[in-house]
Amino acid sequence: MNRVKNFNAGPAALPLPALERARDEFLDFAGSGMSVMEHSHRGKEYEACHDEAIALLRELLGVPATHEVLFVQGGASQLFAQIPMNLVQRGQTAEYVLTGAWGEKALAEARAATAMLGGAVRVACSTGTGDGKEKSYVRAPAAGEVKVSPDAAYLHVTSNETIHGVEFDVTPARPYPATGSVPLVADMSSDFLWKKVDVSRFGLIYAGAQKNIGPSGVVVVVVSKALLEAGRKDLPKIFQLRTPAENKSLYNTPPTFGIYMIRNVLAWLKGLGGLEAMEARNRRKAAVLYGAIDANPGYYRCPVERESRSVMNVVFRLPSEADEERFVKEARARGMVGLKGHRSVGGIRVSAYNAVEPAWLDELAVFMGEFARKG
Repeated sequence: MNRVKNFNAGPAALPLPALERARDEFLDFAGSGMSVMEHSHRGKEYEACHDEAIALLRELLGVPATHEVLFVQGGASQLFAQIPMNLVQRGQTAEYVLTGAWGEKALAEARAATAMLGGAVRVACSTGTGDGKEKSYVRAPAAGEVKVSPDAAYLHVTSNETIHGVEFDVTPARPYPATGSVPLVADMSSDFLWKKVDVSRFGLIYAGAQKNIGPSGVVVVVVSKALLEAGRKDLPKIFQLRTPAENKSLYNTPPTFGIYMIRNVLAWLKGLGGLEAMEARNRRKAAVLYGAIDANPGYYRCPVERESRSVMNVVFRLPSEADEERFVKEARARGMVGLKGHRSVGGIRVSAYNAVEPAWLDELAVFMGEFARKG
């Protein structure tokens, strides 16, 4: 078996031990004589796996009793609309911080959802410069830069912008905004569980699994019970976030195999030493990669300010698009895939999620040095 070094942005690399566990259990899960994909979501074998996944999330992230852990479907893109539908009452305004393309998408969906239900949205802060195709984002806001209205329904941030390589809370200079009594809502799809966060600071965290903790098809939601209770009740049940909360995420058939794989990944993460060990591993990977960029300033250029440089998605440019195409092609010949930047911004993007092995970054850094030297 010749597995590549997978730097794709999502669906992304999964830990080999988690995949091997799935392979070994694929035909006979928990001694039941059938695959987990064939099990009823009401059966005791699957429910044990479901409960274990929730328990591991609570343990690893330190989720307090004040918050629920949910598994929902529709991707983070569905949550872009579902969150304002649930949390913005008639006459209220939700506020958004924009640090990249995914924040813009969340804002656009919130505008549509709140207009339909009698609310509104506004931009509390944007770090974007330029317009149209020339628009760029290179930083997260500094401490105190975000001004939140005290009567806002919530303040929404995108913790890590996958396309632009901008991340909150990598250094103390770029913390999550202080919101007072206003709930802080965060899309953590691309950096969920890369390190510990204080969950009690957030009213709601949501994360599509396919970037950092599992396969596509599942979204993890960590949400304050008080926020759930205060949410709108004039929505169809399937769109109310209280519905999965009241039914242990089993109101309808969940994506059972996806949740099973999340369980495997979380068990692997715990076995490595939890989130403190994972943060150390991830910071080492980022240091290796940014070191290779900064060691060749005449050839590689990272557009993101140092305090906001993403640990998960490292973006950089070469002298020309032709050089970038050649870089991607030669890297692939060495078994390194997924390095082409997003079509909207170009360049190179290295997604170094939790499952990406440190040795892969070491090999990539060596290649980058050789590539720069030969020009």
